Amino acid sequence: MKKSILFYLIVFLVSSSMFSQETIENTSTKNFNEFKLNGLYLILGVFEASYETTLNDESAVGISVLLPIDNAVNSDIKYAISPYYRFYFGEKYAAGFFVEGFGMLNSTNRNIDLFEDNEDDFRTDFALGFAVGGKWVTKKGFSIEIFGGIGRNLFNNEGTDYDIVGKGGVNLGYRF
Repeated sequence: MKKSILFYLIVFLVSSSMFSQETIENTSTKNFNEFKLNGLYLILGVFEASYETTLNDESAVGISVLLPIDNAVNSDIKYAISPYYRFYFGEKYAAGFFVEGFGMLNSTNRNIDLFEDNEDDFRTDFALGFAVGGKWVTKKGFSIEIFGGIGRNLFNNEGTDYDIVGKGGVNLGYRF
């Protein structure tokens, strides 16, 4: 009887160690990095580049930097730096429909008056917001994403025209 208990104990230990090794191998995944350019903003005279790194198959973190390149069209924006976290709902690794939470350090011209010629009143502020979108990735690593979001400036809002910020576009990128 002692031999049968010892046999079952050994079988249990061996099978549980094999199961735990299999679980560890399946959960180890490669993290990807991705560089993206916002094609829609480029057409409108604004440069926006993003860098994103995946944390696992469902989430990623990244940062985007926005700078105007055509002052005649976009004289109200000085810059915007936006770190973000995304949660993906797609079947592919970090792709498909996503929800994003972001922060945005931005400097904009807060005194917009069409009838008076006032000096620029650029103020720096920090906004929190969310966005939704979709991302598609090819087997060779090229990606396209369409997204849009909204946030609210938190600090310098009194007597200004910009308390809401927007974020959106069509990003074209490469994942490696």
